Amino acid sequence: MSGFISIFLVCLVFFIIYQIAKASELAGILRGEEKTKAQTNRLMAWLLVIFFVVGVYGIWLCHDYLMDKMLPVSASDHGVQYDSMLYITLIVTGIVFFLTQALLFWFAFRYQFSENRRATFLAHNNKLEVIWTTIPAIAMALLVIVGLRNWGRMTSEAPKDAMVVEIVGKQFNWIIRYPGKDGVLGKKDFRLTNDADNVLGQDWKDKNNHDDVVLQNGELHLIKGKPVKLIIGSRDVIHDVGLAHFRMKMDAVPGIITTMWFTPTVSTNEMKEITGNPDFVYEISCDQMCGKGHYAMRGTVIVHTEAEFNAWMRMQQPYYAGDKAAEPAAPAQPEQQTDSVNAITMK
Repeated sequence: MSGFISIFLVCLVFFIIYQIAKASELAGILRGEEKTKAQTNRLMAWLLVIFFVVGVYGIWLCHDYLMDKMLPVSASDHGVQYDSMLYITLIVTGIVFFLTQALLFWFAFRYQFSENRRATFLAHNNKLEVIWTTIPAIAMALLVIVGLRNWGRMTSEAPKDAMVVEIVGKQFNWIIRYPGKDGVLGKKDFRLTNDADNVLGQDWKDKNNHDDVVLQNGELHLIKGKPVKLIIGSRDVIHDVGLAHFRMKMDAVPGIITTMWFTPTVSTNEMKEITGNPDFVYEISCDQMCGKGHYAMRGTVIVHTEAEFNAWMRMQQPYYAGDKAAEPAAPAQPEQQTDSVNAITMK
């Protein structure tokens, strides 16, 4: 029933528009075409001016209303540079937008049809074309250079003292891996991957894997003031590690390792105070459509002080120990006894 009413209302609107047009046509015949055309021109010119003024006021209202709903201050050092780049871009393009639109609507009003004025036709003007081509090209080149500089910083070699954390996308969650006390992530082989006891395909023959910590709950724990290098990958399709609060993002591509690094500058507790939201959490979003569960592919970032992070890390169990310690040990041969003891100690 509601569908029928909607169709009826649409048809009614078109019918009314048609009747108004027909009435205008008849009125033009009665009053004379030229007089009607002149009145229509004046009306349209004033409507354009009103539309421009109302439109600018509407933009300001939207800006004022949405300011409180924008992201809080950047929580990373690179993010500050990105915010600065965004503000510069908005200022430059905003000035250009306002000037060009103001001139557009003013010309439509100022040079409306008049019997006392004839239009001038200019076939070509080299000077004008050079100006309106060169100035925008220079402005855009400068903005691109600033963007490339910031991109180069984000993807450059991380500081030597940076944390190294692996983050892998999988439909539809994030898997995080930390190196253990040795500070080295173990080798992987995709052929060893399985959801039962080796979600990242770690090669257990590599002893560097034995103390690695693997989180499958999508929690990324970082230290305030300490650089972190993210080693990013994917198990299935293209994902994208989106860290909006840190102004960072990078594609996670199957078979290809991508990296980025940054330094968290605001802890989770500090951001709660800044935002006035005791439930605030940093978010990891997937910024690449990756399937029907894409909307739910969300992780969290917790930024600690160094003492808090170390205390948290001490509570974590290596993934190798968690999945291998319960396996029954094979009977050791006499000549293999020493190796067996070493293996048990290592586990």
